[in-house]
Amino acid sequence: MRLSTLELFGSGALSGVKLTPEGRPLTVLFGADGVGKTAVLAAIASTRPGHALPLLPRRSRNEEAVPEVPFATADWMLGDDDPERPHPLRVASPNAQLGEQEAEAGLRRREQALFDRRAQERGGYAFIAFSGARWFSRAPVVLATPERTVLRYDVRGAVAFDDASRADLTRETKQVLTVAAIGSALERADGEGGDLAQLDTALREVAAIVLAPFSAEYDHVDPRSLEPIFTLETRDVVFEELPRGARHLFAIVVLATRVLYAAYGGRGGDQRPIREREGVVVIDDLESQQDTALLRHLPVFLKSALPRVQWIVATSASALTLGCERDEVIALRRETDHDRVLVHEGAFAVLH
Repeated sequence: MRLSTLELFGSGALSGVKLTPEGRPLTVLFGADGVGKTAVLAAIASTRPGHALPLLPRRSRNEEAVPEVPFATADWMLGDDDPERPHPLRVASPNAQLGEQEAEAGLRRREQALFDRRAQERGGYAFIAFSGARWFSRAPVVLATPERTVLRYDVRGAVAFDDASRADLTRETKQVLTVAAIGSALERADGEGGDLAQLDTALREVAAIVLAPFSAEYDHVDPRSLEPIFTLETRDVVFEELPRGARHLFAIVVLATRVLYAAYGGRGGDQRPIREREGVVVIDDLESQQDTALLRHLPVFLKSALPRVQWIVATSASALTLGCERDEVIALRRETDHDRVLVHEGAFAVLH
């Protein structure tokens, strides 16, 4: 799937904002802190196909009028998730007031419910979001029921951009690498490579792309500690000893690769190579903990690692936009005289 358009309504500075990623491989939301970039990413996450949200309770007629509630609508081209569908799927926030007739609104809600159910039954609709509050603990590898954790994708999973307690990426990153390495070794011991061997191969391919700028490589999993081992210049190191920028970039592509694997099934699922599967990845504060000299190269690293993924990232670093194509940057600017945000797209978006 690919996000085609996103429109925000209701109260607040973002009311009336409309974005048109139009299925581009990369869209960069560029603007100062506080302009609403995180709110836009949250709106995308809440209107993705397959992510069912309950309707908000309505007040009775005897109660006071319901205040205007901000909501969003998104149009998605489903692509490989539904290749026979010629037009976008419109997904709206709960209780969205789109000026539709009751019959038209009911039809839209039923269609959305159909795709929610289809995603839960058949998989697909790969989506993952990374909070700007992400951090890395020194947690050891803990393996428990891999089929429910590493190897499972829940399209209904909630996304939180402001909860730092849920933004520790260390344990999940290590789990993915360790389960893939162990499963690959066991499959090859049986005389053939299976789906976990394909996952391990894909992880090593994306690792080679994003770790190269840091003079690092993903090497193996230690058989005693089960810790992933990396080569940093000339010495072996554990994950925690990688440069901070390397950990951020590496964890993002590793966990995105895991979602592409799990969303479309392992054995007997999607037969395309994992790195050639479709998905959407949204990242808040992509520039976090990165060396300034590398910022302009980050877009290229992401698109090279997973070329069929639609990357939607937010940044306040102008240096990062230097590595983007002209149509990949959407600038958000708050008007000084009015409490509203303006959107600028095109070749000169970064100058506004």
